[in-house]
Amino acid sequence: MRRLGLFFALALAMVAAPAQDWPAKPVRFIVPSSPGGGTDIYARLLAQGLGDALKQQFIVDNRPGASGNIGAAAAAKSPPDGYTFLVSANPALSVNPSLYKDLPYDAERDFAPVTRGVLAPMVIVVHPAVPAQTIADLVALGKREPGKFAFASAGTGSPTFLGVRMLEEHTGARFTHVPYKGVGPAYADLVGGQVHFMFPDVASAISHIRAGKLRPLAVNQPMKMLPGVPTFTEASFPLDVLTSFSVVAPAGTPPQIVSRIASEIGRAMKAPVTAEKLEAQGLVPVFDTPAEFAASLKKERDGWAAFIRRNGIQPDQ
Repeated sequence: MRRLGLFFALALAMVAAPAQDWPAKPVRFIVPSSPGGGTDIYARLLAQGLGDALKQQFIVDNRPGASGNIGAAAAAKSPPDGYTFLVSANPALSVNPSLYKDLPYDAERDFAPVTRGVLAPMVIVVHPAVPAQTIADLVALGKREPGKFAFASAGTGSPTFLGVRMLEEHTGARFTHVPYKGVGPAYADLVGGQVHFMFPDVASAISHIRAGKLRPLAVNQPMKMLPGVPTFTEASFPLDVLTSFSVVAPAGTPPQIVSRIASEIGRAMKAPVTAEKLEAQGLVPVFDTPAEFAASLKKERDGWAAFIRRNGIQPDQ
């Protein structure tokens, strides 16, 4: 019996060891979008916060393209040792499974949910030359001249695309879609006037708004940094589109490490310096557990699947 007890004690110690020793070397955050977008902003804030707290380097590795599929596939195929995580917006985890028939990964099977890090309110912004001062004006343009006004997006599966499609479904307006490999390059053309508007997260848009390069028309929720900008509900255009930036691990990552990093992320986001930076970017922390995140992710997948079927949305060619 004594030997048996010693065996179990040793086994428990071996199971706990990875979490206790973690992180013993640099940790990689794969971001499936280009630098400058909201996901990238969040990942870098998180990397700095965790690095300061855990005295280890957290490296942001941008892998843009294919609406997040390239980066997500790279993360899914990474060793499940607790040293690679995917920091992603909605598409790779909840939208693309219903949009693409031959994904190079299985969003449910290949990842272990860690946490939904932050919610990112979205805002419709137009180039100053666009003759629209309100979202009602923009909708009127899309009805009066269907297809004349073009919107930029980070790809068909992105919230920047789906939000506009929701607006079209709700109002009957029609716009022309111009996809990019991330919001970074999309902003270059939007600010330059090659496209007319976009529906990005506030985190990535705020610097352009403050510089007067883009005009905000409506936002998901009241924002201190956007005084006077109405919410979609206040403007009578309720749009139920959610943007969030989340963390998942390759399937098979030790659950003790998954639990540990989830706790550390929550602790890092509550630290005054990180909390202030998140607020300055318009990002709203979500302190959920891996189990809570898994449940909300399933609900989100089901909702997007229904929307994609209803609207006959096809992936970019």
